[in-house]
Amino acid sequence: MKQSFFEIIENTPLTDSVMKMRLRGDTSEITRPGTFVNIKLEGLYLRRPISVCDVEGDTLTIIYKVVGHGTEQMRDMKSGWLDVLTGLGNGYDTSKAGERVLLLGGGVGVPPLYMLAKRLLGEGKKVSVVLGFNTKSEVFYENEFAALGADVTVTTVDGSHGTKGFVTTAMAEADYDYFYTCGPEPMLKAIYKTAETSGQFSFEERMGCGFGACMGCSCKTVTGYKRICKDGPVLEKEEILWEA
Repeated sequence: MKQSFFEIIENTPLTDSVMKMRLRGDTSEITRPGTFVNIKLEGLYLRRPISVCDVEGDTLTIIYKVVGHGTEQMRDMKSGWLDVLTGLGNGYDTSKAGERVLLLGGGVGVPPLYMLAKRLLGEGKKVSVVLGFNTKSEVFYENEFAALGADVTVTTVDGSHGTKGFVTTAMAEADYDYFYTCGPEPMLKAIYKTAETSGQFSFEERMGCGFGACMGCSCKTVTGYKRICKDGPVLEKEEILWEA
């Protein structure tokens, strides 16, 4: 973990409620896709954890949904500097991927899959991506994944864009030997039940400290309790225990 100051170089909307922010600073601690940063905001006690979308040199890209005071404050920032903790979380392990990899993202669970797709494609894997949203106006990063060379399918619950249904609708038709996913818990549970192979799940969880000290985001696994912020946010399919 490293504390650094990052300069805001872009903060633009992708949809009515989703923003893309690019920051310039020390990205040396961000070595795996699926990790996150923790951002300090003026007047707010707790930092805001945001998943890493991409890193290129000294430029960090994050994508966040405006849902409360913290992200509302971030939305209004056009320039300036942010106090950021980097190198948080375990991230995705690409060494366990097969040759035909499926990535499944729902809503703001989509961003961490972008850096993952880049890494897997760079390792010579065949990558298929399923992006799930409620409706067409919420869709983002479809073209960006396609530009990487991934095979992209978009699902919308109302059928206004792409395939009508959920990510599991497209998953049932996909050809894959390993998968990675990130999104809301109901989606992750549905993927768990549908999956025919092993895979890795990235969990969205409320956090206190963000680096394992407070134990506030602990969850039970087959090997005992794990902290989503430090031992996660990525867990392997075989170790997950779902709460009733």
